[in-house]
Order: sequence, then C-alpha cells, then structure tokens
Amino acid sequence: MNPAIQAIVTIVLGVGGCVAYFYLSNLFLDRVLFPARGPNTGRNINRANAIRPWLFLFPALFALGLYLAYPVFETLRLSMIDRNAGGAFVGAENYARMLDDPKFWEALRNNFLWLLIVPAASTAFGLLAAQLTDRIGWGNLAKSLIFMPMAISFVGAAVIFKLVYDARPEDVAQIGILNALYLQFGGAAPVTWLTVPFWNNLFLMVVLVWIQTGFAMVILSAALRGIPEETIEAAIVDGANPFQIFFKIKVPQIAGTIVVVWTTITIVVLKVFDIVFAMTNGQWETQVLANFMYDKLFRANDWGMGSAAAMVIMLLVTPILVWNVYNARKEMR
Repeated sequence: MNPAIQAIVTIVLGVGGCVAYFYLSNLFLDRVLFPARGPNTGRNINRANAIRPWLFLFPALFALGLYLAYPVFETLRLSMIDRNAGGAFVGAENYARMLDDPKFWEALRNNFLWLLIVPAASTAFGLLAAQLTDRIGWGNLAKSLIFMPMAISFVGAAVIFKLVYDARPEDVAQIGILNALYLQFGGAAPVTWLTVPFWNNLFLMVVLVWIQTGFAMVILSAALRGIPEETIEAAIVDGANPFQIFFKIKVPQIAGTIVVVWTTITIVVLKVFDIVFAMTNGQWETQVLANFMYDKLFRANDWGMGSAAAMVIMLLVTPILVWNVYNARKEMR
C-alpha cells in the first residue's frame, strides 16, 4: 500500500475508532446501564454522570498502563530471572553480577561526568544566548540559527561531529575541521580525538550541548521577557550596570525556570545513547549506562543484566522527573 494512503487510512481509523468508542460507550451507559426513564431516573442520571468521566479517561489510562506501567514491571521481573536457566528466579543475582562488571562502573562514572557538564553548559550557553539575542536587532535570526540543531536527530548530529573530529593520514588532506585547525596552528600530526581517554567523553558531550543549547535558549528567553520592565527600569535608575541587572535582578527572578531547564536536560543526559552509539559504540572508555544496557540485552543476550541496567537508569531518572514536575507545577501556581 502507498505510504500516503496508509497514513490516511490510519488517521481515519484512529479518529473514527475514538468517535465510535465515545458514542457507543455513552449510548450503553445511558440506554442500558442507567436508563434516564422510570422510577429511579434521578439516581440513574447521577450514577451515569459519575461514571462518564472515566469513559473519557479509560483510553489514556489503558495506553499508559500498556506502554508505561507494564514495561516497567516486566523489566523488573526480567531483572530477577535467568532466561538461560528456563526463566528461573534468581533474585538480586543479576544486580550482583552487574556490580562486578568493570564496564558498568565505567558507564556509571561517565554518566555522572555527563551529568556534571552537559546540563550546566547547555543551560549557561542557553541563558547567555537568550540574553544577548534580546539585545540585538537581528536577534530572531540568531535565535533561529541557535535553535536549528534541535531539528537534527541525535544520530544526525553525531555523524556531523564525527566528520568534524575525523583524522586522516598526515600526508592526506584533512576533512575534519578540528584536525585541520590543529595542523594549521603547528600540530605535529593528526589526532584521533575520539580515541583519547577522558577527553573523548568531552568531545561527545559537545554534541549534546550543541543540540540542547537551543532548547534552553527558547525557554529562558521567554522567562526573561516575562520579567516586569518596571524592575529593570528601577535598577537602571538606581545606577545598576548591565552585569548587576543580569545577575542580581534577572537571574533570581527566573531561577525556577532555570531549574526546570536544568533538570529537563539532566533527564535527557541520563538516557543518552544515540550519540555514543553512533560515534564510538562505547569504545575507548566512553561507555554510558544506556549503551551498557543495549550491549547486554541485544549483543550478549543477557536479558537479566540488561534489565537490571534498565532499572538503574529508571531509578536515576525518576527522582529528577518528580522534581521537574513539582517545579513546573510550582511555576504555574
């Protein structure tokens, strides 16, 4: 079937299915379960009205249960069995094996390194870009250019930066910008940047910072525009310079938004997979938790340890997600 026709059929069936569900469920509720006629008319209407909201909530609750709650409990179950032993329950044995694996500790160490650098750098650059672009005439064009990387997939960005870090033999023209500049300014020989331990992690982080800076800029720019002009004018009248206005007036007033942006990027960092997979495949000491999980699940076919790694990622993400939701609701209030 033609993809366009298939898409149209899917949309029609999806929308039609929703309309049919709501129409038939309300009809069944009003005509069969609680008919609005007879001696108990008032009581039936009240009962129907009490149930009716759940009819609208049921599809969403069913989808959440099927695609969110069930995978979590199934992953927890898989983390406590040994598939190679016929699904025998082994308790925390998979977690113990994971803790004995040096690659797990390498992945955990790298993830914490990403957590320390990427959210801070992305938020700082986004805040700086938001402030500066609001002060120039062509600020909207600058914002569009900075935000543009958000339209690129993580894999696409990884391919772009893999070319930036590319290293060719010394007697061949360099297509990697970094090596071309390095040799131009007196470097002895091209460097395979992605194989240099520790520093290669920083080179990978640059990709995510490049992508997430646009996201941070857009949110923080909106927050900066929400600061009352009277506050800024009063500070200027009192003799405050631009740096004092920014750090002592603006930043404190948008602190809640900065925290939300920071935590949102933190969640993205904890789940980072595509960039590392596409650029180094976890080699040269660049392994992260998501790649460790992938290797165990789909390469080693060790579903127990892979599921245990997935649970660790979920446990790390959940408190930050709860904190993010709490702050978002606080901002709304």
